[in-house]
Amino acid sequence: MAADAPITQDVVTIPRKLPEGGRLNIVGLTRDALRAALIEMGTPEKQAKMRVNQVWQWIYHWGVRDFSVMTNLAKDYRAKLEAHFEIALPEIVSKQVSADGTRKYLVRIAGGHEVETVYIPEEGRGTLCISSQVGCTLTCSFCHTGTQKLVRNLTAGEIVGQVMLARDDLDEWPAPGTGTGEDGPRLLSNIVLMGMGEPLYNFDNVRDAMKIVMDGEGIALSRRRITLSTSGVVPEIARCAEEIGCLMAVSFHATTDEVRNKLVPINKRWNIEELLNALREYPRLSNSERITFEYVMLKDVNDSDADARRLVNLIKGIPAKINLIPFNEWPGAPYERSDWERIERFADIVHKAGYASPIRTPRGEDIMAACGQLKSATERARKSRAQIAAETGLDGAA
Repeated sequence: MAADAPITQDVVTIPRKLPEGGRLNIVGLTRDALRAALIEMGTPEKQAKMRVNQVWQWIYHWGVRDFSVMTNLAKDYRAKLEAHFEIALPEIVSKQVSADGTRKYLVRIAGGHEVETVYIPEEGRGTLCISSQVGCTLTCSFCHTGTQKLVRNLTAGEIVGQVMLARDDLDEWPAPGTGTGEDGPRLLSNIVLMGMGEPLYNFDNVRDAMKIVMDGEGIALSRRRITLSTSGVVPEIARCAEEIGCLMAVSFHATTDEVRNKLVPINKRWNIEELLNALREYPRLSNSERITFEYVMLKDVNDSDADARRLVNLIKGIPAKINLIPFNEWPGAPYERSDWERIERFADIVHKAGYASPIRTPRGEDIMAACGQLKSATERARKSRAQIAAETGLDGAA
């Protein structure tokens, strides 16, 4: 299919507003949208910019959820805010903590749907892996999330809400009147859009959420601390560079179209050549240093010396690092993890070609929080019940 073909998905978009008579949730509104909402509420246009700054800082810098606490606003104005708006986040249904300290949150969003969010602590930093869709449409054959059908896109509020929930759990909001950096290194210092879903198939909401996260008067993470991972939605890559400007990672995983078509079916629409052509322009357009190529190591599928050599030839000329990911197995997975010696041999070939080739240490495997393992608990349970019914001969029974 042509690279400029329209991108379409059969997804449900939920409105920003609650049912009639309800209040507008202002989490996820851009500054412009918040300004318009405040003016519609009755804020004089001359005051709107100042009011946006005040409300914004309370919500995104200090993590306040109650308008009555916003003491630099007049009492009657706070009452009007309370009458028109709410500050609502998704709900944490459960939290699991791995033996290695990784935290996995099962998060319920509007409509009762669930996504998973993972916090990975490391020395001097902490990375939050967030979801952008309920389920996924890409059906990558090695990915557990890909076995769950796409339900809908997350709103900008539901995306940034995952960041806010994690900061709640880490108790990382600065006290009112203090700066973000005054309590030392941040526990949540990096964000990766590598959870459930394809971020570039939900571009507008991802962009708005990341603009909020990057805003210097709020959560204030720089664009270089945010990495968006795509499976290769080629037409949106340049747009991502121009409108978000974050770091880019690509789920590459194969060195021939024949193999990538099976592992990452989106390759049938935009093949390796088209993808690499788009990626060559990304560092220049976004002023990013390099592209991260994610490469899951699958035994006897994509892990040969020939694959390693083809990989470095394919990406020649692209500022890049290759992140080698030992396959994280899940129930019913059709693949096995490459032997450790094979992974190290692959990494050595890549390294000798001049590319950084770190082998990602699997994190949170004991709680199914590792890369490629995310899938909502209700979907796991639903599949398990179906399997049980099939095994007992009860499927289709009255």
